[in-house]
Amino acid sequence: MSSSDTWHYENFERAGSAIGYRITRKLDEVQSPFQKIEIFESTDWGNLMLIDGAMMLTTRDNFLYHEMMSHPALFTHAAPKNVVIIGGGDCGTLREVLKHPGVEEAVQCDIDEQVTRMAEKWFPELCERNGDARAQLLFDDGIAYMANRAPGSVDIIIVDSTDPVGPAEGLFNKAFYESCFRALKDDGILVQQSESPLVLLDLIKEMRGEMGKAGFARFQTLPFPQPCYPTGWWSCTLARKSGGFDFRDADARGKGFDTLYYSADIHRGAQTLPPFVAAALGEG
Repeated sequence: MSSSDTWHYENFERAGSAIGYRITRKLDEVQSPFQKIEIFESTDWGNLMLIDGAMMLTTRDNFLYHEMMSHPALFTHAAPKNVVIIGGGDCGTLREVLKHPGVEEAVQCDIDEQVTRMAEKWFPELCERNGDARAQLLFDDGIAYMANRAPGSVDIIIVDSTDPVGPAEGLFNKAFYESCFRALKDDGILVQQSESPLVLLDLIKEMRGEMGKAGFARFQTLPFPQPCYPTGWWSCTLARKSGGFDFRDADARGKGFDTLYYSADIHRGAQTLPPFVAAALGEG
């Protein structure tokens, strides 16, 4: 590393580790009513988005997260038509959801409009589907939105949130999951980003416990790589009122759209948890 190189480091206190990116300049910054959003240009990872100093996404690796937060659930549900995304202001998950032609409506509800405006400016590829007639972008409190959503009106709810602190803190508890349970149809699926299975297994267990208290009966945690997040290994957790997690393998294999990470084989592989994770979650 030359003395002229500029690096941005993020320390992860709970993991006792850090990650760094070589940056060339700061591109933008805005302080919204909720949080501070910064955009940096890097030498190797494209643009970086940070919220309150925490890495949210990079141009280079965001596809891993967005594809795994959306396609496993959409190919597990028999025929998803109505999808709600809570959070997801960068619009990458919305883009992936709307690749499915059977989806008739996708509502994205993020409390902070500035996240979307910054994404439109600095990550326009993530916002390609924002003008889709099936998309509805709301800038409102996701907790209140789900509490007021009509019972049995949603096929899939994707909670694409930041870590369980600040504006996202209320998205990880029994009260919120009860609202989701009520809004989902009987065969519906809830998806929640569920942090690192390497160092935050306690949080995953707590989350699944809160989902269970809200009435969900079946759970599936799917790990996937995510280099820009703590430990480089992340997960999403699916929850259902009943039924299993067999997915439409033939449809996943014959999907009429491109993905960079997700495939039927990746999906099937993610369903096999490492022994230490399975044991911790009571599936060993």
